[in-house]
Amino acid sequence: MESFRAATADGLWRESFRLLSERAREAARQPSRSGATVEALHVAFELDDPRQRWTVTREPAISPAFAIAELFWMLAGKNEAPVLNYWNRQLPKYAGGGETYPGAYGHRLRTHFGLDQIRGAVECLRANPESRQVVLQLWDATQDLPTRDGRPRSADVPCNVVSLLKVRGGRLHWTQVIRSNDIIRGFPYNVIQFTGLQEILAGWLGVGLGPYFQWSDSLHVYESDLSRFRATDDGRVEPSEDSLGTAVEEGEAMIAELFSRLRGLVRDDLTKTQLEAVVRLDGHLGYQNLLAILGAEAARRRGWFDVMERVEAFNENLALRQLWSRWKMGRASGRAKSARAGS
Repeated sequence: MESFRAATADGLWRESFRLLSERAREAARQPSRSGATVEALHVAFELDDPRQRWTVTREPAISPAFAIAELFWMLAGKNEAPVLNYWNRQLPKYAGGGETYPGAYGHRLRTHFGLDQIRGAVECLRANPESRQVVLQLWDATQDLPTRDGRPRSADVPCNVVSLLKVRGGRLHWTQVIRSNDIIRGFPYNVIQFTGLQEILAGWLGVGLGPYFQWSDSLHVYESDLSRFRATDDGRVEPSEDSLGTAVEEGEAMIAELFSRLRGLVRDDLTKTQLEAVVRLDGHLGYQNLLAILGAEAARRRGWFDVMERVEAFNENLALRQLWSRWKMGRASGRAKSARAGS
């Protein structure tokens, strides 16, 4: 068993990626349906400050817009595929090509089991902050347990299976249990999703933000990815000082508004003027910064680079600026290589 503790998600990612890279030199490969992996079993993580949720030094960079879109989609309790696929064209390859994703975390949390687990958890912890019984269930054995011959029941079986919430010392502690955790394509986004949810629920409860714990039962990297990804070593990771905290009703209204704007950004008939209006949000800087990244990426994907430059300036979060810059430069480099190859 390995364990890691750091003040930032980036620090956790760097150390665990190094572990798997070193194991790749000598460890036996673990087969999987998507290719051979290098695996570490039963890995524990502790993130001291969940606001430092951004993995910045992965190269190529993670997509900040996809991470934010997935967070909004999850908070809204949705499972519709097209609105998420816009931000990650490769997603259907991993999660299936249907109109919905059956394992969508937000849908599992807010409607799938016939109750809103998020609101239920808040009500319980308000009434009894000492409770040890607040468990958010993501795994549904009727849909997710493999068939008797070992075949997956669907292409979208949740990797995150359960969340454990406790209020201790006036702060919300969060433990996330993950059955299968790809260090490249899963870990950076999982931390963003569930620390985002943790911070929002801490605000709804009116308590402080405690540490984030994660148990990755199979932390792994695909052998084919070891030569494609690396951890950069080029200096300071900027801090994130935003807050996502609100009262409950304000927070629910904000979630509905953010998801509506997310849908607006993927419309085929969206104009430049409409895009700039969609990502302007008065009254909450933390959410404005997230929307600005979505708007900049929506403009970049349409080739509206003038709009992209205006919209990216709406973001004042230093960590997001750093991550967005890495992502944007990576996309520009990719376009340049494609242009040279085609000339």
